[in-house]
Amino acid sequence: MQKYFLAILPPEGFREKVEDLKQEIKEKFGIKYALKSPAHITVKMPFTYNEAKELKLFGQLEQFCSGQQPFELFIRGTDSFGRRVVFLDVEKQERLVVFQEQLKEYCKRDLKMVSELSDRNFHPHMTVAFKDMKTSYFEDVMKLVKEKKLNCRFEVSKLTLLKRVLGRWEVWKEFELKKIAN
Repeated sequence: MQKYFLAILPPEGFREKVEDLKQEIKEKFGIKYALKSPAHITVKMPFTYNEAKELKLFGQLEQFCSGQQPFELFIRGTDSFGRRVVFLDVEKQERLVVFQEQLKEYCKRDLKMVSELSDRNFHPHMTVAFKDMKTSYFEDVMKLVKEKKLNCRFEVSKLTLLKRVLGRWEVWKEFELKKIAN
């Protein structure tokens, strides 16, 4: 059994800026947990899947994505969950919500996955500091992230499967959204 999750990755140039920010947070505050995964927006929380059936998972995700149309996303602003998680905010627009809802239902119905609380309370975001962030650093981290003013508008054309490898989340496979608009 292996751990995976599904995400939307921003364009490479923006991803590098976010990784640079996470590295700066590590250097200034010792907060490093967010560096265990590339910059991403989670659309299906981590799940356990039989690694021996990975090709079957690829096929099923390919099938799901073939019926999905690309859509636009906008990342702008900084927000937090309490004083323990700092993130770049993702505009919660209808097409993203529908995509996540359809993915959640597909995973439940076709992949026999359990629907998690976080799947039902979807709040799109891109985490830059969490888990190992002390609340005493919260204000300084928020100030640093806000000063960076990291914004990005991009077309989502792929769903990314990430896999836990040696304690880090690695991009494992990407699936193109292929549905042609009517």
